[in-house]
Amino acid sequence: MSVNIRVNSPNVMYTDAHIMAQYSYQTTSVHREGNQVIVTPCTTEMTFRTERRVPRLGVMLVGWGGNNGTTVTAAVLANKLGLSWKTKTGEKKANYFGSFLQSSTVCLGSGLDGEFNVPFRDVLPMVHPNDIIFDGWDISSMDLASAMERAQVLDWSLQEQLRPHMCGLTPRPSIYIPEFIAANQESRAENVLIGTITEQMEQIRADIRDFRRSSGVDKVIVLWTANTERFCDVVPGVNDTAKNLLAAIQAGAEVSPSTLFAVASILEDCAYINGSPQNTFVPGAIELAVQRGVFIGGDDFKSGQTKIKSVLVDFLVSAGIKPTSIVSYNHLGNNDGKNLSAPQQFRSKEISKSNVVDDMVQSNPILYQPGEKPDHCVVIKYVPYVGDSKRAMDEYISEIMMGGINTIVLHNTCEDSLLASPIILDLVILTELCQRVTVRPQGEEDFQSFHSVLALLSFLCKAPLVPSGTPVINAFFRQRACIENIMRACLGLPPQNHMLLEHKLQREFLPPHTTYMNGNVAALKKVALLSGNHIPR
Repeated sequence: MSVNIRVNSPNVMYTDAHIMAQYSYQTTSVHREGNQVIVTPCTTEMTFRTERRVPRLGVMLVGWGGNNGTTVTAAVLANKLGLSWKTKTGEKKANYFGSFLQSSTVCLGSGLDGEFNVPFRDVLPMVHPNDIIFDGWDISSMDLASAMERAQVLDWSLQEQLRPHMCGLTPRPSIYIPEFIAANQESRAENVLIGTITEQMEQIRADIRDFRRSSGVDKVIVLWTANTERFCDVVPGVNDTAKNLLAAIQAGAEVSPSTLFAVASILEDCAYINGSPQNTFVPGAIELAVQRGVFIGGDDFKSGQTKIKSVLVDFLVSAGIKPTSIVSYNHLGNNDGKNLSAPQQFRSKEISKSNVVDDMVQSNPILYQPGEKPDHCVVIKYVPYVGDSKRAMDEYISEIMMGGINTIVLHNTCEDSLLASPIILDLVILTELCQRVTVRPQGEEDFQSFHSVLALLSFLCKAPLVPSGTPVINAFFRQRACIENIMRACLGLPPQNHMLLEHKLQREFLPPHTTYMNGNVAALKKVALLSGNHIPR
C-alpha cells in the first residue's frame, strides 16, 4: 500500500504541477595552512523543483532476449498479473525483492510512536515497475517465452503461466560487430542489422521513434544488458570529442556497438544506461550527452559479489582494520559466463570489479601510505552446469593490531539474473525521476538539471561513471545516503544524521517534528493542534 507524504513546512509548497522546496545545503571547505587544517562551514540556499506528474515510461533493452532481459520482463508481468506458483518449498508470490526503491524503506523522522519508516518508492512521485512498457533488441530472434526457457532462471510452473504473455514479444534486430564480443557468441547472431555502421545506428534511432509512437509512452530510456564487450581504444581524432565521434561513425571507423547505441539514444533525447563493464562512454559520447542535455549512466550492474565487497571493505577500513589481500573467484554457466571466458571480455569485467575498493582505501591515510592498496585478484570461470546460479568465493586478509592477521572467507550462491533484474528497474526509475528534478541555487535566475553524467546511479553500478573532477564513491552506505538525502532535499527535509539528540540529553526539548519550524511560535502552535501536543511557554 502506498503512503501519501506531505511536508508541513513554510519552506515547501505544493502546486498541481510541482513540489517546490527551499533547502539549505550545508558543506565544509577544508584547506591546510602549514600544520594546521582550517575547516570552514558553508551554506548555500537552493530551491528544488520536482514535477509531480509521473509519465508513462518505455524501456528499451539492448540484449532483450538474454537472461537479464527475459527475467526482468517476466518479473514485471508476473507482478502486474499478481501471479503465484508452486515450488518444492511451497507457494511463491511475485515480488520486487532486491529493488531498493520497491523493497527497502527510508526513515522520514520520529514521532510519538518512534521512528517512522516508509518505502523508498513513496518519498517522491515515481514510476511503478508494473507500468513500464518493454521493448528492445537482440542478436537472437528467439521470442521471449522461448528465451526465458533457454535462460533457465525462473521456476517451470511460473514460466507456464507467463508463456502466453511472452510468446508474442520478439526482439528487434541488433548491431553485431564480432570483434567486440567473444567468438562463441556467433551461433546466436542470426538477428542482426546490415549495412554501414551509420545505417545501423540510424535504424536504432528509427526503432526508438517507432516504439515511442506505437506504444504511446511519454519517455523512453535505453539500457544495455547485452554481452560484455572488449574495451575500445580512445583514439584522438576518432572518439575523443563529440564532433570526431560523429564523423568517425560516418566514415565507418571502429566504434563499438554499445557506443553506437549510446549515440543513437542521445540523438533521440533518450537517457542511456550501460549495464556492462566496457568503456561505452568514450570522451566523445560523454561530450555529446552534455551538449544535448541527456542523462547517461553506468557502468556495470553492482549486484552480488561486488556489492558485498563495497560493504565489507567499508566496514573493515572504517573499523580501523587494514585489508591487505582481496581474492574474488566466480564461476557461472549462463551466456554471460560463456562470453566472459574470452580474455578480452574478461579484462573489461576485471577492471570494473577491481576498482570498487579504491575510494575506501584512499580515505584512510593511517592504514595506507600514498599509492598503497590491497592486493586484489579477480577470477571468473565458465562452468555450464551451474547455469544462472553463480558461485562466488572471496577471501579477505587484513592486518590487525600488533601484526595480527584477520581472515574472512565468504561463499555466495545466487541466481545472477534475479539480482540484476531489480537493479535494472531501479536504474530506469531513478533516472526518470531525476529527469523531473531541477535545482536553482541562490542568486541564479534559472533552474538547472543534474549533470548529464548521472552520478546518482553510482549506488547501482560497479564502476560508477561520474562527471570529470568528481570524487568516485563506491562505499555502499555513502552511495545510498546520497540518494536518500537528495530525495529529502526535494521535500525540504534535512539530511538524515542519526544523531537523535532528543534522546541523548538529560533534559527534554521540543520533539524533532517541530524543530524544523525554527522557533516560529505560530507554526509550532499549528503543529501542536494537529498532533495533540502541548507547546512549552
